[in-house]
Amino acid sequence: MAVSSSRKCLFALLVLLYSVALSGAAQATSSHNGSTIRVPQRYGIILFQAFESLDVFGPLDALQMLSRQYKLDLALISATTLEPVTTEPRVPSMNPKNSSFFQRVVPTHTLADAPPLDVLFVPGGLGTRAPDLNATVAYIQATYPRLQYLISVCTGVGLVARASVLDGKRATTNKASWAATVALGPDVRWVPKARWTADGNVWTSSGISAGIDVTLAFIAHAYGAEVAGGIADSMEYVWNRDPSDDPFAAVFNVTAR
Repeated sequence: MAVSSSRKCLFALLVLLYSVALSGAAQATSSHNGSTIRVPQRYGIILFQAFESLDVFGPLDALQMLSRQYKLDLALISATTLEPVTTEPRVPSMNPKNSSFFQRVVPTHTLADAPPLDVLFVPGGLGTRAPDLNATVAYIQATYPRLQYLISVCTGVGLVARASVLDGKRATTNKASWAATVALGPDVRWVPKARWTADGNVWTSSGISAGIDVTLAFIAHAYGAEVAGGIADSMEYVWNRDPSDDPFAAVFNVTAR
């Protein structure tokens, strides 16, 4: 009887372990649109002084909701130190009222010790105009070949363009900063009227709030449209699902490169 009971317990344990293994396999892949892909788990986002708040926090909020359904890891990457990174502009001319209304984010890694990633986000903001971002550009260039996806928000695409990652690819950016940003990528196929673009494994968005739209579109691509739609509903966010629906191209009179 003792042997029989032991065998039953062992069998039950094996069934449990098998179920856990199947669950893990389901987490590792996503099947939709007739194909199965390995879902990303390791995310990173670059931080620099004077990044645009919503460029970072909009995508992160959508991804944080996704992390309730899939195991996700996050690295917040700054240039050289783990000191808090502020949204405060570097020069007084970019803060004409001398405001102190800025946020600070504590990074988890520097460029030198950033972990391996599946997805890298590059935000925009006034800080993309700083003259000392060569190390960040070099990091993007070196890291890109090992990524599953690279996603830029707003004028963050300028850093990606400087890294030559976008050469020959379609991309867009903030329409209010169109001329200055597209000048950084003479070999990029800039799309003037686009809420976001996807070309291969590189995704780019228009300005600021468009980062939420491109993130949801990416989630739909990698994890499924139902997952993305559920996240948008949970955020009570009216998701712009049409990448060509870009009213701000007309607002800022952007019609060509």
